[in-house]
Amino acid sequence: MSTNPARTPALRLRAGDFVEVRSLEEILATLDQRARFEALPFMPEMLKFVGQRFHVSARADKTCDRVTKTGIRQMENSVHLDGVRCDGSVHDGCDAACLIYWKEAWLKPVTGKRREADTLQASRTNESQAAPDVSTIFASTKRPAQPDESEPIYSCQATEGLEYTFPCSPARKRSYLEDVRCGNVGWREATRAYLVERFNAFQQRRGGTQFPPLGGSRTTTPVETLDVRPGEVVQVRTREEIFSTLDMEGRNRGLTFDREMLMYCGGTYPVLKRVHKIIDEATGKMMPMKRDCVILDGVVCKSRYHGLCQRAIYPFWREIWLRRSPARPSDNHPVGEGSFAAFVVKSALIMLKRRLGFAREPRP
Repeated sequence: MSTNPARTPALRLRAGDFVEVRSLEEILATLDQRARFEALPFMPEMLKFVGQRFHVSARADKTCDRVTKTGIRQMENSVHLDGVRCDGSVHDGCDAACLIYWKEAWLKPVTGKRREADTLQASRTNESQAAPDVSTIFASTKRPAQPDESEPIYSCQATEGLEYTFPCSPARKRSYLEDVRCGNVGWREATRAYLVERFNAFQQRRGGTQFPPLGGSRTTTPVETLDVRPGEVVQVRTREEIFSTLDMEGRNRGLTFDREMLMYCGGTYPVLKRVHKIIDEATGKMMPMKRDCVILDGVVCKSRYHGLCQRAIYPFWREIWLRRSPARPSDNHPVGEGSFAAFVVKSALIMLKRRLGFAREPRP
């Protein structure tokens, strides 16, 4: 570990770039006494990826704040790698499967193809060398215990988000130009995100319904047990079916159905795993899932309504929102969010009628 880690030149990586995770010695040289670089923790779950090659799935210039719920925050010189998630193995089996952040200082661009023989030789060379001291990396998974704490407080990239990010300026929050420039999204998706954000901000100011609308009116919410297992194929129910299971806060037995989940209504997907416990990002405490909760393979938050954050968090699903399906998995979800243009026109007509005294705007 370094007492004064040196800053390295930014690589300005783009989505699709091919990179290699640097050697453990190179990574350790960047870390401070808390096993962090620029306040971002290097977690033990990342060690198995050392020396491997991946494509950059997205730049991580901004991320959603799930600790204080203040919206989008900004970070620097960080990316996500394709399919590289935390397995929670050193955090007592946390099932959240978060996409890992990688500092560019921990990566190096790959400009050509390495032969399989070279890869094997490099692996053998690494195995023959003495193992570096990684005790600080493992020790950093828990915060120092306080006298009044009866359970461990975990530390990971998810819980420490406020340390390695900083608030976005209002202009940065509203701009999606950089998302297009770095290859995270295309112009069409960025334009749609901007228009929806502006529309929803207008609706919020005047007390109107935001897009896409959510529903829920129950005082107590129902339960349905499928006991699905990893690999089983399920179909996400229609939004009307799901809304009928939600309370007025949009939850079923405490679990929120988010706008980002609507796009998957009607689609069929394999179950990735059941969720038994996760680390609460706000408190760092392990939170057991008292009721049925599953993750679906390939079903991630696209952040279409949350500033195009690239964390790609796995949404959690109640079994009552699913049904077993004999069909093969597909990414076809023709229903769910509905048409944004049609919703804007409908909202404009309702607002016009309301101003003319013909109608009240219905509650969402």
